[in-house]
Amino acid sequence: MDSQVIENPLNDWEDFENYEPPDPIKEGDGFADPPDWKKRKKESRKTKNKGGLATGSLPHGFMFQRVHYLRGYENFMRDVARGKQNLDELIDKIREYNLERIRKYLNLGVEFMFFAGDLGTQDRLAISPDKFRHYFLPCYKDMFELCKNEGVIVYLHSDGHILEMIPDFVEAGLDIINPQVRANGLESLEKIAKGNICIDLDLDRQLFPYASSNEIKEHIQKSVDTLNTKKGGLMLNAEISPDIPLENIKTIIKTLESIGGPKPLL
Repeated sequence: MDSQVIENPLNDWEDFENYEPPDPIKEGDGFADPPDWKKRKKESRKTKNKGGLATGSLPHGFMFQRVHYLRGYENFMRDVARGKQNLDELIDKIREYNLERIRKYLNLGVEFMFFAGDLGTQDRLAISPDKFRHYFLPCYKDMFELCKNEGVIVYLHSDGHILEMIPDFVEAGLDIINPQVRANGLESLEKIAKGNICIDLDLDRQLFPYASSNEIKEHIQKSVDTLNTKKGGLMLNAEISPDIPLENIKTIIKTLESIGGPKPLL
């Protein structure tokens, strides 16, 4: 059973004066509440011993979305437009919270950090690239740098259109980007991202429910032909939602296996 948020905690800036974020070490993250860090350390060792990558992650919506979760979306947009000083202070609190959480994972010896937060709409960033660079990019740089200084691979997922920010993320130290093909465009991703960063491509989930088998095969093959390089640097991610017919699911799996082979089990 899930719940529905009916009010944003910082809907009124008057409440910000006394606001203190939760303890970043004790707060739950969707996997456990509170997290069992000793258990996670054992799991990290176990994963490494099997030849895998020990992984850490922050909750989805860890930075950009966390601000409008707290303020409310309309309030957040007004804050960005007006340049509210409180907004800078709130963003800094969230940044410090995230950095402390990352440090905890680094102390566990993780080798891979997974970040996920949706930054775009179907055809553009939720806020202008310049506003994003002003308010949020420094936070991403700090978090990525903390990981990179320990030799940790950095992965970022974002739904929506994020093309303008990909070069900035690459410069900030990002290793793997997980963009949606429909929101960003295959040719645009080829121009901006191919060869510059590892791409974990979200295949077209809006195509899969209604496409023929041939259309699915063509979409996947075209994605590979367009974005793959001789050195690699391409992964494919096919989200299977309840509205996709079973035959289409079979086609997706068979096509992916024919291109990359079945995934070996650890």
